[in-house]
Amino acid sequence: MTRPSHQTASDALRPTIAQRARTVAARPGAAVRAGGLDGCRVLAHAVTADGDVLLVVPTDGEVAGTVRHAPDGDLAALVMVTDHAPVRLRDPVRAQVWLSGWLTPVEAGEERAAAVAFAEVAPVGDLLDVGRGTTLLRMDLAELALGEDGSVAELTPEAFLAADPDPLVEVEAAVLQHMDAEHRAELALLRSRMPASLLGASDEVRPLGLDRCGFRLRMEQPRGHQDVRVPFASPVSDAEQLASAVHRLLCAARGGCPGH
Repeated sequence: MTRPSHQTASDALRPTIAQRARTVAARPGAAVRAGGLDGCRVLAHAVTADGDVLLVVPTDGEVAGTVRHAPDGDLAALVMVTDHAPVRLRDPVRAQVWLSGWLTPVEAGEERAAAVAFAEVAPVGDLLDVGRGTTLLRMDLAELALGEDGSVAELTPEAFLAADPDPLVEVEAAVLQHMDAEHRAELALLRSRMPASLLGASDEVRPLGLDRCGFRLRMEQPRGHQDVRVPFASPVSDAEQLASAVHRLLCAARGGCPGH
């Protein structure tokens, strides 16, 4: 049985719900559900700097065809984005975000500007085929929800669009994969920062997540798992501050470092 993340004083230092939702929404891999459609995958998706939610879909595919033939010119739909851990875990799904609203085709005169805005946040090759095999769709957001740690939180489109994805989203996967493969001693140090009551002798510590506020670690247990947040001394604002934040965290775990 999987238990939700343990709530401790360290959880007070974590990204907001809106920030976490924006980060999950920036992950690759989205699916559309609508009338007659059940989980159709899209080629790419993005939330632009101006707050447009855009999808790239095959022009001859089910999603584009259903939107084109919608009676009112728009299609009520749900876009689901799933966030997977970048290391191999028994349960790799970390979170999901659900975006509900109405899909419409981007007008031909707006396609170029929309594709440029899309490419600024997600430079995918499928954008090169817009108008020649792929179609750009825009979603008018109505409702959003973030599912993580066994619970679901709702948020407004305004709060979602006002937030930014985590500044470490581009480096997170490489950092966690390197830590998992090459820095087991450091993981053991971070384990020492956890409440002893949470740890079993056979529990294995794995890196689960990294964001502006710190690490999320997973306790792989004989039955199920448990997730714990290990925060930095203070949030980082970009990837350049990460090395210093990790150094300070490990020094604290060691009880201090020479010269500090």
